[in-house]
Amino acid sequence: MHSTTPKAPDASEMAFIDQAIANQSGRPGNLLGILQAVQNQNPRSYLPMEVLQYVASKTQTPPSQVYSVATFFALFNLQPQGDNTVCICRGTACHTRGSRELLESLLLGLGLGQQEDLSGGASGADKLALTTTDQRFTVRTVACFGQCALAPVVEINHNICGHVNEHTLQRQLRELERGSK
Repeated sequence: MHSTTPKAPDASEMAFIDQAIANQSGRPGNLLGILQAVQNQNPRSYLPMEVLQYVASKTQTPPSQVYSVATFFALFNLQPQGDNTVCICRGTACHTRGSRELLESLLLGLGLGQQEDLSGGASGADKLALTTTDQRFTVRTVACFGQCALAPVVEINHNICGHVNEHTLQRQLRELERGSK
């Protein structure tokens, strides 16, 4: 996957990355800390491929290993993220209590997909991350939040919401839309 506007990191980005590398030097799991710091610094909360390549070069880590870490952990993003993130659990408990319908409704409401896109095959259950063209919302899915007693679970801007139904989800979205205007 490539970023939407590929470009080499500028001098200030490189200086920040170099400092993040120095801060994590010698620590176990230092690559995770480096990538997290770099992503947190990015205004769109993502790791462009050019940044991953720079990190690989500066840490003398094979680029494939850096990419593997960035794609394995759900907290890392390879595409620009929206101002607001809505993450829907697709675990068994949430699925049986309607998370698929919540996802379909959300995607349709934000103009990100057609119901038939989710009706069969892998796209209904696989990891999903879509951002609206105006970059106001990113919709993601996760395999499980581990909050099965609260199913269906939706995380909105890092706040866990349990027993979510379509009405409460739409109300939350309206509040976010009012707040961002």
